[in-house]
Amino acid sequence: MMKRYGSIAVVCLSIALGGCNQTNVRSDGDKQSPAEANVELGVLYMQQGQKVIAMEVLQKALTQDPNSADAHTAIAVLYASLGETDKADDHFRRSLSLDAKNPQTRNSYGSFLCEQKQWDDAEKQYLTAANNPLYDSPQLSYTNAGICASRAQNLAKAEQYWRKALEISPKYPPALLQMARLNVNQKNYMSARAYLQRFHEVARPTPESLWLGIQTERVLGDKNAEASYSMLLKNGFPDSPQAKQLLGQ
Repeated sequence: MMKRYGSIAVVCLSIALGGCNQTNVRSDGDKQSPAEANVELGVLYMQQGQKVIAMEVLQKALTQDPNSADAHTAIAVLYASLGETDKADDHFRRSLSLDAKNPQTRNSYGSFLCEQKQWDDAEKQYLTAANNPLYDSPQLSYTNAGICASRAQNLAKAEQYWRKALEISPKYPPALLQMARLNVNQKNYMSARAYLQRFHEVARPTPESLWLGIQTERVLGDKNAEASYSMLLKNGFPDSPQAKQLLGQ
């Protein structure tokens, strides 16, 4: 039976990339093993910031099933969050040796490598995930590849990947926001306005999207739109860095 990879993942590496999915699920009728149960529990503890307990549970999962690719991925993410990069890398590699085609693991490994400034290796992981024909969310991988390219100061490549993500999923919020930011930074304010409008049609405003909107409309001269964005930012996110910047704090 072919293994189909959907838009669900064991865990995601939290380095502020374009988006991720967080919990592993099984097909109806599949019986959960003790190791699988502990992987899910370990991920839950990680999401709650309880890293000590998460480590204990994930180590137990690996004792129960040393060949669990999901357990190796989850504990790799945990080690990465603790700054233990060598152990994280070892477990990512072990996971991929067990399940080389898993796009979620490749996304997380790509994010880890990007954090280590291993730009080319990170890009390879993202593209391998994106090119998996059984993966339901290649737009996530392309968005992350773009963010990593941006961190490497390759804005042309970053834009190429974000546009690819939007070709696949025209309403994908993370890619829309990245394109809005890019256009504001490049002073292409009409394009920035268009991307922000598309973003706000499908996603709730964020402090960043509102701040980008304020900057855009301030240049384009739409005082009403600027005031609307400003009100939403001050009232909805009063403690955000963007609101404090707006108020000159």
